[in-house]
Amino acid sequence: MAASSKTPSKGKKPKKKGSAAKVILGVIIAALLALICAMSIYLVVYLNGLKILTANIDKLDDALGASVIYDADKQEIAKVIKENRENVKFDQFPKQLVDAFVATEDRRFFEHAGVDFWSLGRAVVKDVIARSAVEGGSTITQQLAKNVFLNSDKTFFRKGTEMSIALAIDNKYTKNEILEKYLNRIYFGSQAYGVKAAAKRYFGVIELKDLQLWQIATLAGLPKAPSKYSPISDPEASKDRRAVVLKLMADQGLITEEERAQAAAVDYDPKTQTPVAQSNLFPSFRDYVIKEAYDLYGVTDEQISNGGYKIYTTLNSTAQKAMDKAYTNAKLFQPDGPEQPMQSSMVIIDNASGGIVAMTGGRDYKSGTWNRAYKPRQPGSSFKPLVVYAPAIEKKGYLPTSMLDDTKQEFGKYAPRNYDGQYLGQVDMTYAIKKSKNIPAVWTLSKIGINTGKDFAKQLGITFDENDNNLAMALGGMTKGESPLQMAQAYAAFANNGVYNQGHAILKIEKSDGTIIDYKAEPKKVMSEKTSWYMTQMMKEVVTSGGTGVRADFGRPLAGKTGSTQLDLKGLESHYRDIWFVGYTPQWTGAVWAGFDKTDSKHYIRKNYSDRANMVFSAVMAEAMKGIPVKDFERPSGGKQIEQEKPPVQEKKSVTDLRAGWQNSGVRLSWTAPEGTSAYQVFRKGPGETDFSQLTPSNSTEYMDQTVQPGGTYEYYVVPANGDAAGVQSNVASVNVPGTEPTPTPPNPDDNNGENGNGNNNGNGNGNGNPGKDKDKDKDKDKEKNPGNTGGGTGNGGSTGGTASPTPTPTPSEPAGSGTTGSRDGELQPNNG
Repeated sequence: MAASSKTPSKGKKPKKKGSAAKVILGVIIAALLALICAMSIYLVVYLNGLKILTANIDKLDDALGASVIYDADKQEIAKVIKENRENVKFDQFPKQLVDAFVATEDRRFFEHAGVDFWSLGRAVVKDVIARSAVEGGSTITQQLAKNVFLNSDKTFFRKGTEMSIALAIDNKYTKNEILEKYLNRIYFGSQAYGVKAAAKRYFGVIELKDLQLWQIATLAGLPKAPSKYSPISDPEASKDRRAVVLKLMADQGLITEEERAQAAAVDYDPKTQTPVAQSNLFPSFRDYVIKEAYDLYGVTDEQISNGGYKIYTTLNSTAQKAMDKAYTNAKLFQPDGPEQPMQSSMVIIDNASGGIVAMTGGRDYKSGTWNRAYKPRQPGSSFKPLVVYAPAIEKKGYLPTSMLDDTKQEFGKYAPRNYDGQYLGQVDMTYAIKKSKNIPAVWTLSKIGINTGKDFAKQLGITFDENDNNLAMALGGMTKGESPLQMAQAYAAFANNGVYNQGHAILKIEKSDGTIIDYKAEPKKVMSEKTSWYMTQMMKEVVTSGGTGVRADFGRPLAGKTGSTQLDLKGLESHYRDIWFVGYTPQWTGAVWAGFDKTDSKHYIRKNYSDRANMVFSAVMAEAMKGIPVKDFERPSGGKQIEQEKPPVQEKKSVTDLRAGWQNSGVRLSWTAPEGTSAYQVFRKGPGETDFSQLTPSNSTEYMDQTVQPGGTYEYYVVPANGDAAGVQSNVASVNVPGTEPTPTPPNPDDNNGENGNGNNNGNGNGNGNPGKDKDKDKDKDKEKNPGNTGGGTGNGGSTGGTASPTPTPTPSEPAGSGTTGSRDGELQPNNG
């Protein structure tokens, strides 16, 4: 047989032996080369970090140069340096304290070698997706590295260099040693460096072993942003941050859910803090500079206290000293309560630049404590110009002489009222601002639209909560409110021809390496010059005779607005929770808030002290502006001078002879009908009531009220009401309702026999009553101590239960029962709507 042979099939190439092996070998070689490169890079990075660490090893324990803060004249006002620091050994740290910091700052701390590449990559991805710092990429070791070499060449700030130093630190020290240095060095805010100093500063705890879980979690939440999360300066933000730390600890199995819930619920008690002695001038302003450096430029507290910076500011030391002096004068404030003093804060801003001239965070302010100058409070009627009147002029064509409705009414379910229970039918805008009347403000906002008012105010730096979407805003009814700083910078636009500047304290920051950060001004035109001029002209009336802010006047051209919020505690509704005055000269704007940090039945503003914000403003500004040339407001082109105050429009439809008398089982009212009027609204105020309420309308000139209770005095007035054209409030007539024993039916009140104090002029007093003159010009004491009596007594032959003659409708410049220069502000806190 012939030998057979296999022939390769056509189209198939024989496999080359060794090709697969070559691929594998290439992969191995590439991997080895990559590994060699990686090791080389790592070695270079590590050696670089080791070199830097070795050259600066002493900086792990020593602070660098202090930063200096300068005023507007480049005079030093403060040094910022590590002043409060206590070192402890690692074995003094409670395990739960270490757990809290590791869980919050670097959960894989004990696993990585100084740099957590896995967490770093994950953080980058999450930051891109969430567009926020969801999970920090820097380890505790990296934070220590950055902290140590803060003042070195700017290349040290690069992430690569920071990582190289961290690798060197991790190689040189144990994990416990790194934690010890980290917890002893980092800044906790309020001039506390290291965890032991922070425990003492915030909680008065001397030994770390005595810290409770909620205190530990509070401390662990501070390094992220010490000023923002300080329990002293912002208890609410601190509590929220504490909750985040506790959640992280619970998620990692370090505490139970019950422990988490209990620790999260604790409220911080500021009385536990331990003050830090301060030798620096102007602590309120100093603290704000540190806050602004971080908020605007990302310069941290630690960098300032350890970086040797020079910070140049807008502070006017003369004005600041005047402010500090006034805030030590007890006569400008209500006497202290049993547990709290009356508090106050003030900010002065330069109109042309927005620079903060002076600031105080409170009476006897201590560094690192609650700075009320930038904490929100209810602004009351000081908010009316921002959200009602200026937008009405700017956006809807209103004028200072535009007539506004001042009839008692409801806006849906919202029922605001004027503070004095007086409703004048119609008033012009200038008069409404001068007297701080509430109904015209709410009515105007209802006409121009809530969004119109809000959009305008936002341009002035005003912030709103999502729930601030109702007519109560016209009276300053807000969820959170506004701060003196916000109010000052908003009002400054009126004095600056409608140009708004952001309030700021820093002009420039000069780093130790010569790098300079300059403030970049961004002025915005937010209203026309005409609008700003009209608003100034109207608010000038507020500080003149008969205006609510007359006691803020200090002898210079001035415009401004008062504000107050009604106390919402039962039986104390005639008193106040917050009081304000925001005013401006052509050069500076000042905003003053006063009240109590915690308002309760023992701590509130009594109505005879409701002018204290006005008085503080006057005292500070008079002293602060000495030496500054007196300058008047300049009328822009197109602006017109507003005529002097006009009295409210008194339409023909008004009742001037309302009479009231007891008749059998009720009160009988009668009056003369004005020409062309056949419908009336009847209002009554009973014993113990603070305001008039509407009764059933009447279609005749008589009304019988049989719903009164025995004993006590009842007051009445009527308003002609034909269609939509409401008339003017009548005189007020009162009657004393007998007790349980009925009295004989008096003669008809229409018989002019003197039974009601009207007949034959016997009860008319002819203007001889005490007008209630206020000797010290206190706009509230005149109401309490010297009640006016513009009528007289009862008629000579008047029977029991008769009334005095009708009280005339008060004139605009002299309310009934008040002195000619005193008046109380017209703000009431809106509680509904």
